[in-house]
Amino acid sequence: MKKFFNILLAVLMAITVILLVYAIASAGNEDALKAAVSANLMWGYALFVFAIASALFCAIFGMIQNPKGIKGAILSLALIIIIVGVSYFYSAGHTINIVDLQNNGFFGHTQTVITETSIIVTYVAFVAAFLTAIATEIWSVFK
Repeated sequence: MKKFFNILLAVLMAITVILLVYAIASAGNEDALKAAVSANLMWGYALFVFAIASALFCAIFGMIQNPKGIKGAILSLALIIIIVGVSYFYSAGHTINIVDLQNNGFFGHTQTVITETSIIVTYVAFVAAFLTAIATEIWSVFK
């Protein structure tokens, strides 16, 4: 199984490198560059979906093999849902104007709410990761 994953990783990396070289090589022609950027974006989206699907599969498979971890997983999922929900309702509670330079106006309320929710969730994740790293180091010193 490990050999299969190594081969899969090599194939995914080779496709990524080929698409990157294609984008660099098409820099002189505007139409070719647009096609290359589009192909790279689609590949990035495909990798992102594959990563999310893999993470979910591994999490579910791990919970099936170790039922003791289900309580922690459910608690983590509930915490994530609470953070996203609070961020969404905070963002929806006020209006913020984000300039749309392409159309010489402002983005609509829905787009700004989604953007602000994403930013708030990202800030919370950064703070949580920072505090977790510090707490882990302090815990290891006293252990």
